[in-house]
Amino acid sequence: MINKVNEVKLFGGRQIRYEHPSSVLNCTMQFSVYLPPQAEQQPVPALYWLSGLTCTDENFSSKAGAQRVAAELGIALIIPDTSPRGEGVPDDANQAYDFGLGAGFYVNATQAPWNQHYHMYDYIVQELRELVEKELPVTQRRAISGHSMGGHGALVMALRNPDLYTSVSAFAPICHPTQCPWGHKAFSGYLGDDQAAWQEYDATELLLRLRKAPPMLISQGEADNFLAEQLRPDDLANAIAETGVEATFERHEGYDHSYYFIATFIEQHLRFHAEKLFN
Repeated sequence: MINKVNEVKLFGGRQIRYEHPSSVLNCTMQFSVYLPPQAEQQPVPALYWLSGLTCTDENFSSKAGAQRVAAELGIALIIPDTSPRGEGVPDDANQAYDFGLGAGFYVNATQAPWNQHYHMYDYIVQELRELVEKELPVTQRRAISGHSMGGHGALVMALRNPDLYTSVSAFAPICHPTQCPWGHKAFSGYLGDDQAAWQEYDATELLLRLRKAPPMLISQGEADNFLAEQLRPDDLANAIAETGVEATFERHEGYDHSYYFIATFIEQHLRFHAEKLFN
């Protein structure tokens, strides 16, 4: 059961925000959807977009400029929130930006008090997907993409579920979270000290172990201030080279970590996914 919160028209389609009760997250969740004009006639394939730290379901829809190309291609955009929210959902005691609300890291938390609500992995892969495909005019052809923390989530979900997604892409993803400060903080808080559990949410480690992936496109700005310490793109690039999976890893001089970077290359990513979604 989903309830419409608001709706606007653009590029012949509809940008809609919904809310629904989530049994996986034990709270009410909101998510945004762009339905292209083709969805008025028949179900269309969908791209799931996972946003980064501090974001909600509205950042991508208002800043990336993706709807024009999605309308042309006939692709729905499904944009979930980045964490559970609401009364009773715990937040970081120090209100840090990189843990707690807005920073779910797309894992299934096992540590109290986070394990009562922070199951973003199951929410995206199962609950939201099933809800969207039941309630909205979308097919079971789906791709996944994301930015930063969301790029990490998209890569992990695609690597662990290669049959669910036709393709995966990421902008400036956290490539090796078991080896960076953001990942150490999030994983130790949500998952505890079990390093084996951490590796289940690390794209570099998963790729080296599983040695297969859906077609992949990664874009990284060379002027990104998080590049060396937090993102570690070379680690994933080396894993791609070692495993030989179908992947394009592009580095763009002068671009930073912001939505200006995403807006510049989102059309390329949408067209990459469309080739897979419609074949």
